[in-house]
Amino acid sequence: MFINEDFLLTTETAKRLYHQYAKDMPIIDYHCHLTPSLIAKNHRFQTITELWLEGDHYKWRAMRANGISERLITGDGSDWEKFEAWAETVENLLGNALYHWTHLELKVYFNITKTLSKKTAKEIYEQCNQYLASHEVTTQSLIRHSDVRLIGTTDDILSDLEAHKAIKRTTDLNVIPSFRPDPILNIQLDFAAYLEKCREKAQDSLTTYESFLKFVKTRVSYFNKVGCKSADHGFKEFLFEAATDAEIEVIYQKGVNEENISQTELAKWQGRLLTELGREYAKYGWIMQLHIGAIRSNNTRLLNELGENIGTDSIYDQPGIAGHLNAFLDGLDVDNQLPKTVLYNLNPSYNDVFASVCGNFQSNNQGIKGKVQFGAPWWFGDNYNGMVNQLEVLSNYGILMNFIGMLTDSRSFISYPRHDYFRRILCQFIGNKVESGFYPNDEAILSKMVKNIAYENVARFFESTN
Repeated sequence: MFINEDFLLTTETAKRLYHQYAKDMPIIDYHCHLTPSLIAKNHRFQTITELWLEGDHYKWRAMRANGISERLITGDGSDWEKFEAWAETVENLLGNALYHWTHLELKVYFNITKTLSKKTAKEIYEQCNQYLASHEVTTQSLIRHSDVRLIGTTDDILSDLEAHKAIKRTTDLNVIPSFRPDPILNIQLDFAAYLEKCREKAQDSLTTYESFLKFVKTRVSYFNKVGCKSADHGFKEFLFEAATDAEIEVIYQKGVNEENISQTELAKWQGRLLTELGREYAKYGWIMQLHIGAIRSNNTRLLNELGENIGTDSIYDQPGIAGHLNAFLDGLDVDNQLPKTVLYNLNPSYNDVFASVCGNFQSNNQGIKGKVQFGAPWWFGDNYNGMVNQLEVLSNYGILMNFIGMLTDSRSFISYPRHDYFRRILCQFIGNKVESGFYPNDEAILSKMVKNIAYENVARFFESTN
């Protein structure tokens, strides 16, 4: 059996730590892209293709690399044809984290232990669909099955959050929104069109930067009332420059009128607006999450045919990132208005840079351990080597014991085994250190480390009540 109970665990210490302390810990999935309305209406999945392949651009990217026709990826191919194409891809995915995730998901949710290939595709397809037909496999049942205590979705700042209200009103699930202001931070990209939506929501012309900022603050307040605890931001480049009131007004008016915005002006805009937002987050006790380094939608042909988020993104390289990050965080910290922060780095060559930046701004009088976190490896980094590298770098520059651990960053309701995958890698990492003599074989310290990183740190960080 490929996915056995000691999968990825090769030392006795790793096995003991995983089975005794990590395996049965609950999950806090504090950043994901699940659709809240599907949770609110408790959507039931009819086929494995719907559950597994719809909207999953990780799988789409791999299928394209395997020469699969777009008709069998995002096109009008039948459910069976798409599943068979995915199975054909999987048998060629050795070495890719998708191979591990695929088989973990089959085992956890369908009790299938055979490896997926073109040869086994029909049997596994029918077995999964038979299970779905005879069991009510819904968004809510999958969340409960996985023992997920908190979910942080990613939500546009203009969202009415009605789905979140319905979830809170009708279920015992803890699903909270996360404030995502990307469309207003990137003033170079379709800002005027988004501003029209803001005006409609505000019922105000928002003619000045100050009026615009006042409206944005009302949205932060609204999200807070609906239970938000976190704001998330995605950047290709993270830019920061100080801006005067006069400069920021000029840049705002350029955005309003769809005029060209220079990189220096973008840095001033992002620096000023994100600083204002950071102060609001600190006021409400929110966590500020910064995902940095993704260059998106690089394939123009597929963008025109299929739209965004279809698997044509890549890692970006940004010279000077340390200066921008330090200046931004320092601008908030100097007045003691820096909220709890998580920095996610997509480019592994900058891992040491990010980890060292985090260490500069940990000081606080609230006893927060790891106030500024070097966040979990994400997207192109959430694979075996990426996770090990992140753990190693965090150990070298910070306090691994205080790490808040893994998240799914996923649109799939059966991606929770990624937490188990991470926990196995964590226990293997610690086990190797112990058995090589690098860490002491002290059960009290080791068990504390595993439980902290697997669940307890993030529960404290997000102040979960479940």
